[in-house]
Amino acid sequence: MTVTEHVRPTVTPETAAQVLSAEQRYADELAFLAAYDDGARPPGWALTPRAVVTFIRGSDGEALKLPAGRRTGPDGAELPASMTIPAKFVGERSLVERCVVTLAGERGLLLVGEPGTAKSMLSELLAAAVCGTSALTVQGTAGTTEDAFRYGWNYALLLAQGPTPQALVDSPVLTAMRTGRVVRIEEVTRCLPEVQDALVSILSDRRMNVPELSGSEDGLIRAVPGFTVIATANLRDRGVSEMSSALKRRFNFETIHPISDAQTETDLVRRQATAAVQRAGAAYTVDDAVLDALVTVFRDLRSGRSGEGWDVERPGTVMSTAEAVQVAVSLGLAAAYLPGGDALDLVPGHLLGVVRKDDQNDHARLLGYWDGPVRRRAEDGSAMWRRLWDLRESLR
Repeated sequence: MTVTEHVRPTVTPETAAQVLSAEQRYADELAFLAAYDDGARPPGWALTPRAVVTFIRGSDGEALKLPAGRRTGPDGAELPASMTIPAKFVGERSLVERCVVTLAGERGLLLVGEPGTAKSMLSELLAAAVCGTSALTVQGTAGTTEDAFRYGWNYALLLAQGPTPQALVDSPVLTAMRTGRVVRIEEVTRCLPEVQDALVSILSDRRMNVPELSGSEDGLIRAVPGFTVIATANLRDRGVSEMSSALKRRFNFETIHPISDAQTETDLVRRQATAAVQRAGAAYTVDDAVLDALVTVFRDLRSGRSGEGWDVERPGTVMSTAEAVQVAVSLGLAAAYLPGGDALDLVPGHLLGVVRKDDQNDHARLLGYWDGPVRRRAEDGSAMWRRLWDLRESLR
């Protein structure tokens, strides 16, 4: 047996994908909520609007109970008698409710905010709960063309038959229009303005013209009830393209803010880091005090002010919760697979890797943070911050 055969993990259908879509990860919850709440649903919706909010924000620790006559799922499988739905998105319930109401009205929804505030995750959860799939997605880039929002052609069929409905290749947007589903457009402001504006008529008229098929019933494709668009935009990123006022008017904007509560953010970082390290085949053993210190650094640098009220020079990069999770995951993997040191000793190096992504001057800002809040906390007698202060030389 070769070394490769020794270390290769067993792959099963359940572990064949590194990341499962929301509708796959939470299939049991979605089936349960579909049976639990049999109230009115907008056309094409898999769940009621109230159940969509519960799916995303959780049941507040309450075990929801199914009536005896509703314990069979759509595939014939028996559903559990009760289920507690955990929260999946950390944010105001009212924000989630506004998003759901926007989609119920078949209006475009635009989630905006700084990178790392879970806009994409929220859009995926909404799409999975509303229409049962989050797979109809366009990733916006500077190279995205209008075809990604409209349609393309199977050129072999086009040459053989000419422009026919069979030769038409639907974009995710066109597929959503035909089937009455939600289409997700990630980083819409990274698309060029002339590409973005292909959405204006789609969102206004709810139809798409195919000039090559004009004169036939296939030359005009109308959106069926349930079709709508969820877009996301990182407005602080470089390389973004300003949206036209015409396109802005066709979206309801919702701003996703960083997590306001420190303990909530720490719990989220711990939970996601633990899950990521477990997927990598190890147990998460990083001390809670190290995570507390890590999240404190991120929050101080993000806000420009420490919890004690000391001013902090903010780095140009975004110190997001998502970045904090990645650092916490790295600490957990190092502790699991490269043991022998203190996880706290690795924190400065990982922080330096985060802040130097955009602006080399951020290195000096991180050193300034060490000379300010870190030193002051060390002088106040905290052993944890004293150790971090002693590690200042590793930032050079």
